[in-house]
Order: sequence, then structure tokens, then C-alpha cells
Amino acid sequence: MRHMTMFAQRVCSMLVGAFFAGAFAFTALATSPGAIAFTFTTIDVPGATATAAYGVNPAGQIVGEYTDASGTLHGFLLDKGAFTTIDVPGATGTGAGGINPAGQIVGGYTDASGISHGFLLDKGAFTTIDPPGAALPFTFAFGINPVGQIVGVYVDASNTAHGFLFANGAFTTIDPPGSLFTEALGIDARGEIVGHYAPPGGTLSGFLLAKGTFTTFDVPGAFETRGFGINAAGQIVGDYFDTTGTEHGFLLDKGTFTTIDVPDALATLPTGINAAGQIVGDYTDASGTQHGFLATP
Repeated sequence: MRHMTMFAQRVCSMLVGAFFAGAFAFTALATSPGAIAFTFTTIDVPGATATAAYGVNPAGQIVGEYTDASGTLHGFLLDKGAFTTIDVPGATGTGAGGINPAGQIVGGYTDASGISHGFLLDKGAFTTIDPPGAALPFTFAFGINPVGQIVGVYVDASNTAHGFLFANGAFTTIDPPGSLFTEALGIDARGEIVGHYAPPGGTLSGFLLAKGTFTTFDVPGAFETRGFGINAAGQIVGDYFDTTGTEHGFLLDKGTFTTIDVPDALATLPTGINAAGQIVGDYTDASGTQHGFLATP
């Protein structure tokens, strides 16, 4: 199973973790099959050995990460056909996870001592994001909405991954009840959060957190489902693994799942969607090389 990002070489040990001290309802989302046609455009940073796109805003600006010929990881912004590299000063590796309509960018970086932190890039200035309790060397900020609310994932001292929300200067841990592993990866303008989690004895399922209520979703017949991105219309993208272990993307819109597969790809992972329904992500080609993509409905 591929990880969320090249940057995020994190532990997926499924150990028991604490959950946010609050009362959350828990429901299941009904689904049905569907089909939408997409036009796919490959995104490759010039000179990169691997590229992945993770976030797209309403203006069509795209952020992600790439590996250069020396093996160093960098973030990127793609705007009107031009690539700009994003590197946190002094970092040994940087990845960009999300971008909002104001052009604020979030992601993660590794410092010289090997510790990974989240970041916010706003008007050329970087701010580090570290939730309290992030004891192991991993934090990644993956999504940011129009009002600057940020979601991501961190790992605690017990090796357990938790989602987090950073809003108005305060951190809130996000864990569906009983979760052993949680990642919060997308947030829309209403503050609705999407991600995925591992229940005790189960495989990964997607979740939507809206007004304090967790709703789970699973692609019918899938072995595993992961939620990654959500737009203002409530459309959700992510991936699922079928019974053969093949990774496919999906769009969930009004209870209907549509499979998203880049033509001839071995694996497809959609991670972000904007208000126009444009979807970004990454795919693996027949040679095993990773590329970013833009899917336009």
C-alpha cells in the first residue's frame, strides 16, 4: 500500500490511540455505483524523478511535491503552466499538501535533525505547525480552507497517528471513536473534514466529520477505502483497494461513487478537488514511475 505522500514515510502500526474528548455521533453513508468521464493531464516537474500533486484551489493553482535527481524532496506550486519550487529554509526535504483560494499553502518539512514538522506558507513567510503531543518525528499539514483552518496528521509517543484541526490558534485532535489510526486530510469552507481511520480489527475506512458527527464511507466491495479531499459542494475524493490489491481512485458525490483510473496506470490516487470538480493526485505508470495528474470532468 502506498503512503499518502513521498514525504510521509510514517508508521502505520495500528496501535491503540486516544480519541478527542468529545461526544461524536457515528453513522454510515449509503452508496451506489456511478460513472463520470474525465480528461487526464499528466503533471511532471521538469527534471524530477517522481512527482505527486496534492491540492488544487478554485483558480486552478496546484501544489504537490517532487523528487530531484539527487533524491531530495521539494514542494512545488504550478500556476498558469509555470512551476515554482517550495523549500522551507534549512530543511532537508519539503512537501506541499494543500492550497486555498487566497494562495496560502500548507505541507510538511524535515529539519536538519530529522524531525518532520507541518508548515503554513503565507505571503512568502513560513510558519511551523506542531500539534501538542506530536512526540515522534512526524507532522504533516495536508489541507487548508478559505478561512485558514488547517487539517493534517501527527504521530504521538505511542506511535499512533491522529488527525488534527488547527483553527484560531488552537489545536483539536481528530479521532473517530475507537480509532487505532487516523488521518485528517481535507477541509471545506464549512469546516467539514474528510480523512480515513482504522477501527479495531478492521481495515481503513473513509470518514466525514461535519458538525461534530462522524459519518463513515466505504466503496462497495473494496478491501480498503481512504478519504483525502473535499470541495465546497461536499464532493469527496480518495482511493480504494480492490480484492486483488489494486489501487483505484474514487469520487463520492451525493452518495454515488465513481471510480477514477488514469488510463494504463498501475495505481491511481486522487487527493484534492476544487469547486469546479477538477481533481488532482498521482499515479504509477507501467514502469513504476510516479506522476502527478489533473482530472477534469
